[in-house]
Amino acid sequence: MEKAYIILKTVLDRFLSLVALIILLPFFIIFAIIIKLESKGPVFFKQKRVGKNKKFFYIYKFRSMRSDTPKDMPTHMLNNAESYITKFGGFMRKTSIDELPQIINILKGDMSIIGPRPALWNQDDLIAEREKYHANDVLPGLTGWAQVNGRDELPIPIKAKFDGEYVEKMSLLFDIKIFFKTIINVFKHEGIVEGKQENKEEKKEIEENSNNRKK
Repeated sequence: MEKAYIILKTVLDRFLSLVALIILLPFFIIFAIIIKLESKGPVFFKQKRVGKNKKFFYIYKFRSMRSDTPKDMPTHMLNNAESYITKFGGFMRKTSIDELPQIINILKGDMSIIGPRPALWNQDDLIAEREKYHANDVLPGLTGWAQVNGRDELPIPIKAKFDGEYVEKMSLLFDIKIFFKTIINVFKHEGIVEGKQENKEEKKEIEENSNNRKK
Protein backbone atom coordinates (compact mmCIF):
# COMPACT_ATOMS: atom_id res chain seq x y z
CA MET A 1 0.00 0.00 0.00
CA GLU A 2 1.47 3.33 -1.03
CA LYS A 3 1.50 5.97 1.69
CA ALA A 4 0.37 8.64 -0.78
CA TYR A 5 -2.73 6.63 -1.68
CA ILE A 6 -3.64 6.05 1.98
CA ILE A 7 -3.52 9.82 2.53
CA LEU A 8 -5.60 10.44 -0.60
CA LYS A 9 -8.09 7.75 0.44
CA THR A 10 -8.51 9.36 3.88
CA VAL A 11 -9.07 12.83 2.41
CA LEU A 12 -11.58 11.51 -0.14
CA ASP A 13 -13.42 9.51 2.53
CA ARG A 14 -13.88 12.53 4.79
CA PHE A 15 -14.78 14.93 1.96
CA LEU A 16 -17.23 12.63 0.16
CA SER A 17 -18.91 11.52 3.40
CA LEU A 18 -19.43 15.15 4.45
CA VAL A 19 -20.93 16.05 1.07
CA ALA A 20 -23.15 12.94 1.13
CA LEU A 21 -24.36 13.71 4.67
CA ILE A 22 -25.36 17.26 3.69
CA ILE A 23 -27.19 16.08 0.55
CA LEU A 24 -28.93 13.17 2.28
CA LEU A 25 -29.92 14.98 5.48
CA PRO A 26 -33.52 15.70 4.31
CA PHE A 27 -33.93 12.00 3.45
CA PHE A 28 -32.49 11.01 6.83
CA ILE A 29 -35.23 13.06 8.49
CA ILE A 30 -37.96 11.43 6.36
CA PHE A 31 -36.60 7.93 7.08
CA ALA A 32 -36.41 8.72 10.78
CA ILE A 33 -40.06 9.76 10.87
CA ILE A 34 -41.19 6.59 9.06
CA ILE A 35 -39.12 4.35 11.36
CA LYS A 36 -40.57 5.97 14.49
CA LEU A 37 -44.14 5.77 13.17
CA GLU A 38 -43.86 2.12 12.19
CA SER A 39 -42.44 0.60 15.38
CA LYS A 40 -41.22 1.39 18.87
CA GLY A 41 -37.52 1.93 19.39
CA PRO A 42 -34.67 4.24 18.37
CA VAL A 43 -34.15 5.51 14.82
CA PHE A 44 -30.57 4.31 14.71
CA PHE A 45 -29.24 0.86 15.46
CA LYS A 46 -25.78 0.70 17.05
CA GLN A 47 -23.68 -2.44 17.04
CA LYS A 48 -20.18 -3.23 18.29
CA ARG A 49 -17.87 -4.01 15.39
CA VAL A 50 -14.17 -4.67 14.74
CA GLY A 51 -12.25 -1.80 13.19
CA LYS A 52 -8.70 -1.21 12.01
CA ASN A 53 -6.10 -3.16 13.99
CA LYS A 54 -8.99 -5.02 15.68
CA LYS A 55 -10.05 -2.00 17.72
CA PHE A 56 -13.76 -1.90 18.55
CA PHE A 57 -16.17 0.83 17.46
CA TYR A 58 -19.92 1.20 17.14
CA ILE A 59 -21.42 1.06 13.66
CA TYR A 60 -24.57 3.05 12.85
CA LYS A 61 -27.51 1.85 10.79
CA PHE A 62 -31.13 2.82 10.39
CA ARG A 63 -33.09 0.42 12.57
CA SER A 64 -34.78 -2.06 10.24
CA MET A 65 -35.84 -4.65 12.81
CA ARG A 66 -37.94 -4.78 15.96
CA SER A 67 -36.30 -3.72 19.21
CA ASP A 68 -36.65 -7.25 20.65
CA THR A 69 -34.45 -8.79 17.92
CA PRO A 70 -31.51 -10.84 19.33
CA LYS A 71 -28.44 -8.61 19.37
CA ASP A 72 -24.89 -9.31 18.22
CA MET A 73 -25.97 -11.95 15.73
CA PRO A 74 -25.69 -11.63 11.92
CA THR A 75 -29.17 -11.49 10.38
CA HIS A 76 -28.46 -14.43 8.08
CA MET A 77 -27.88 -16.58 11.21
CA LEU A 78 -31.24 -15.76 12.79
CA ASN A 79 -34.07 -18.27 12.79
CA ASN A 80 -37.10 -16.79 11.04
CA ALA A 81 -35.33 -13.44 10.54
CA GLU A 82 -38.21 -12.10 8.41
CA SER A 83 -40.47 -12.02 11.48
CA TYR A 84 -38.20 -9.43 13.09
CA ILE A 85 -37.86 -7.15 10.06
CA THR A 86 -40.32 -4.25 9.81
CA LYS A 87 -42.09 -3.46 6.53
CA PHE A 88 -40.07 -0.31 5.89
CA GLY A 89 -37.03 -2.13 7.25
CA GLY A 90 -37.42 -4.77 4.54
CA PHE A 91 -37.40 -2.05 1.89
CA MET A 92 -34.35 -0.39 3.44
CA ARG A 93 -32.43 -3.66 3.58
CA LYS A 94 -33.20 -4.57 -0.04
CA THR A 95 -32.01 -1.15 -1.20
CA SER A 96 -29.19 -0.93 1.39
CA ILE A 97 -30.65 2.36 2.66
CA ASP A 98 -30.23 1.08 6.23
CA GLU A 99 -26.44 1.29 5.76
CA LEU A 100 -26.42 5.04 4.97
CA PRO A 101 -25.81 6.24 8.56
CA GLN A 102 -22.36 4.67 8.27
CA ILE A 103 -21.50 7.89 6.48
CA ILE A 104 -21.14 9.22 10.04
CA ASN A 105 -18.67 6.42 10.83
CA ILE A 106 -16.65 7.37 7.75
CA LEU A 107 -16.67 11.04 8.75
CA LYS A 108 -15.47 10.08 12.24
CA GLY A 109 -12.63 8.01 10.80
CA ASP A 110 -13.95 4.63 12.03
CA MET A 111 -14.53 3.41 8.49
CA SER A 112 -13.68 4.01 4.85
CA ILE A 113 -16.01 4.06 1.85
CA ILE A 114 -14.27 0.97 0.46
CA GLY A 115 -12.76 -1.78 2.60
CA PRO A 116 -13.57 -5.12 4.26
CA ARG A 117 -16.99 -5.02 5.92
CA PRO A 118 -16.51 -4.67 9.71
CA ALA A 119 -16.99 -7.98 11.52
CA LEU A 120 -19.15 -8.28 14.62
CA TRP A 121 -17.05 -8.16 17.81
CA ASN A 122 -17.83 -11.85 18.46
CA GLN A 123 -17.19 -13.21 14.94
CA ASP A 124 -13.91 -14.80 16.02
CA ASP A 125 -13.80 -17.17 13.04
CA LEU A 126 -14.00 -14.35 10.49
CA ILE A 127 -11.53 -12.16 12.40
CA ALA A 128 -9.04 -15.04 12.60
CA GLU A 129 -9.35 -15.81 8.87
CA ARG A 130 -8.82 -12.14 7.98
CA GLU A 131 -5.69 -12.08 10.13
CA LYS A 132 -4.07 -14.52 7.68
CA TYR A 133 -4.42 -11.91 4.92
CA HIS A 134 -3.73 -8.75 7.00
CA ALA A 135 -7.30 -7.66 6.32
CA ASN A 136 -7.65 -6.52 9.95
CA ASP A 137 -4.90 -3.95 9.37
CA VAL A 138 -6.99 -1.59 7.23
CA LEU A 139 -10.09 0.47 7.85
CA PRO A 140 -13.32 -1.47 7.33
CA GLY A 141 -15.59 -0.19 4.57
CA LEU A 142 -19.15 0.69 3.74
CA THR A 143 -18.69 -1.77 0.88
CA GLY A 144 -15.85 -3.99 -0.23
CA TRP A 145 -14.47 -6.57 -2.64
CA ALA A 146 -16.11 -9.47 -0.79
CA GLN A 147 -19.42 -7.58 -0.78
CA VAL A 148 -19.55 -7.30 -4.56
CA ASN A 149 -18.54 -10.95 -4.96
CA GLY A 150 -21.26 -12.63 -2.94
CA ARG A 151 -21.88 -10.74 0.31
CA ASP A 152 -23.86 -12.95 2.77
CA GLU A 153 -23.70 -15.94 0.44
CA LEU A 154 -19.93 -16.36 0.86
CA PRO A 155 -18.44 -18.89 3.31
CA ILE A 156 -16.12 -17.24 5.84
CA PRO A 157 -12.82 -18.57 4.34
CA ILE A 158 -13.79 -17.25 0.88
CA LYS A 159 -14.97 -13.92 2.27
CA ALA A 160 -11.68 -13.46 4.14
CA LYS A 161 -9.72 -14.37 1.02
CA PHE A 162 -11.52 -11.67 -0.97
CA ASP A 163 -10.78 -9.19 1.82
CA GLY A 164 -7.11 -10.16 1.63
CA GLU A 165 -7.14 -9.73 -2.13
CA TYR A 166 -8.48 -6.20 -1.62
CA VAL A 167 -5.61 -5.37 0.76
CA GLU A 168 -3.11 -6.55 -1.86
CA LYS A 169 -4.70 -4.59 -4.72
CA MET A 170 -5.72 -1.40 -2.87
CA SER A 171 -5.68 1.51 -5.31
CA LEU A 172 -7.89 4.35 -6.50
CA LEU A 173 -8.92 2.46 -9.65
CA PHE A 174 -9.74 -0.69 -7.69
CA ASP A 175 -11.86 1.33 -5.23
CA ILE A 176 -13.73 2.97 -8.12
CA LYS A 177 -14.38 -0.47 -9.64
CA ILE A 178 -15.81 -1.76 -6.33
CA PHE A 179 -17.92 1.38 -5.88
CA PHE A 180 -19.66 0.98 -9.25
CA LYS A 181 -20.06 -2.78 -8.83
CA THR A 182 -21.75 -2.04 -5.50
CA ILE A 183 -24.26 0.28 -7.17
CA ILE A 184 -25.07 -2.43 -9.75
CA ASN A 185 -25.49 -5.07 -7.02
CA VAL A 186 -27.77 -2.79 -4.99
CA PHE A 187 -30.12 -2.44 -7.95
CA LYS A 188 -30.02 -6.20 -8.52
CA HIS A 189 -30.45 -6.98 -4.78
CA GLU A 190 -27.63 -9.53 -5.08
CA GLY A 191 -26.00 -11.42 -2.21
CA ILE A 192 -28.54 -10.54 0.50
CA VAL A 193 -29.51 -13.44 2.75
CA GLU A 194 -32.10 -13.00 5.52
CA GLY A 195 -32.21 -15.79 8.09
CA LYS A 196 -30.56 -19.20 8.24
CA GLN A 197 -30.31 -20.92 4.87
CA GLU A 198 -30.58 -24.68 4.56
CA ASN A 199 -27.90 -26.32 2.47
CA LYS A 200 -28.91 -28.61 -0.40
CA GLU A 201 -28.24 -31.86 1.46
CA GLU A 202 -30.31 -30.78 4.47
CA LYS A 203 -33.13 -29.63 2.21
CA LYS A 204 -33.08 -32.93 0.31
CA GLU A 205 -33.18 -34.90 3.56
CA ILE A 206 -36.16 -32.88 4.83
CA GLU A 207 -38.02 -33.45 1.56
CA GLU A 208 -37.30 -37.21 1.63
CA ASN A 209 -38.48 -37.53 5.23
CA SER A 210 -41.64 -35.61 4.36
CA ASN A 211 -42.34 -37.90 1.40
CA ASN A 212 -41.77 -41.02 3.51
CA ARG A 213 -44.28 -39.82 6.09
CA LYS A 214 -46.89 -39.31 3.34
CA LYS A 215 -46.50 -42.91 2.05
